[in-house]
Amino acid sequence: MKSILALEDGSLVEGVGFGAEGTAIGELVFATPFTGYEEAITDPSYKGQILMLTYPLVGNYGVSGAKFQSNGIKTEGFVIREKCDLHSHYKSRQSLDAFLRDEGAPGISEVDTRMLTRKIREYGTMKACLCNGEDIDRGRALELAKAQPDISELDLIGQVTCKHAYKIMGGEKSKRIAVLDLGIKRNILNNLEKRNWSIFVFPSNSTESEIRAVEPDALLLSNGPGDPKQGSNAIKIVKELVGEIPIFGICLGLQIIALALGCDTYKLKFGHRGANQPVKDLKSGRVYITSQNHGFAVDKDSLEGDAELTQINVNDHTVEGFENPYLDVKCVQYHPEASPGPWDTEKWFFDELATKINKR
Repeated sequence: MKSILALEDGSLVEGVGFGAEGTAIGELVFATPFTGYEEAITDPSYKGQILMLTYPLVGNYGVSGAKFQSNGIKTEGFVIREKCDLHSHYKSRQSLDAFLRDEGAPGISEVDTRMLTRKIREYGTMKACLCNGEDIDRGRALELAKAQPDISELDLIGQVTCKHAYKIMGGEKSKRIAVLDLGIKRNILNNLEKRNWSIFVFPSNSTESEIRAVEPDALLLSNGPGDPKQGSNAIKIVKELVGEIPIFGICLGLQIIALALGCDTYKLKFGHRGANQPVKDLKSGRVYITSQNHGFAVDKDSLEGDAELTQINVNDHTVEGFENPYLDVKCVQYHPEASPGPWDTEKWFFDELATKINKR
């Protein structure tokens, strides 16, 4: 199948199409993990983006469904160097090609992902258009790439949050945690379930009174896609509940909480997306290797007076964690629930959350 990838700078890259025929638009971003493509393309945080993997061989262990982070593909399109059609794993149920086709998502292979990654690192993330099919209009593809709105203008949270509140019941006298779903990954819920809590998951457009009604012992704001400044309702909820119950945030959740406390956020040049991001804990001096997926960050200087910086990214010194002990707020920018890993911070973060909840 013919396929092209058009970029807003006027570049056109030809390749071999796989998955579904059709057109996808979104912000082209790259991620660096060696494994975990099944988790990545089903991660709601990639909504509004065309995902490119830097690792050259993709598809060799097929698709099992066991590690999905949502109910299906959330990336707008998929860009890889080489697609492996001979998938081999005892849990595999179908090929990567078949999975994308079933989900209606286009993919492109046989392209120079190294060149594209270097371009993004130099110039920043770019708006792009991926077209699969026999009759491809190159001019139209370039037009779509350039004319699409910036990701900061899109309400992507509303496209990936749950439609209705639901609960996952723990033991008879279990503690209660409210979760604001901004595009939550399943492995976050898995880690909460391990602690045998009663989990109440709320859509992003819920009200503060609906959350209060379940009498939670803590509130967790999840990961999610896009610009945190689009999460106005989530910011409002944090402002209304902060200081009353412990509040935790992961990834986008951290950014939302920062904005609620009066801090500021900004867009990174090309973001942090991979499974080997080093994070330094400023109290212990320990460095953790973490999984990350975010294109925005909290302005470090804006934390002063509102929160205490606790962790930084070793590579670029951006904010990776902050807390406000007086208000019982603790947040991390990375993914402690990472699947397939690394798991350096999984026990630490969720056990810290457990300590706060169990004291109530």
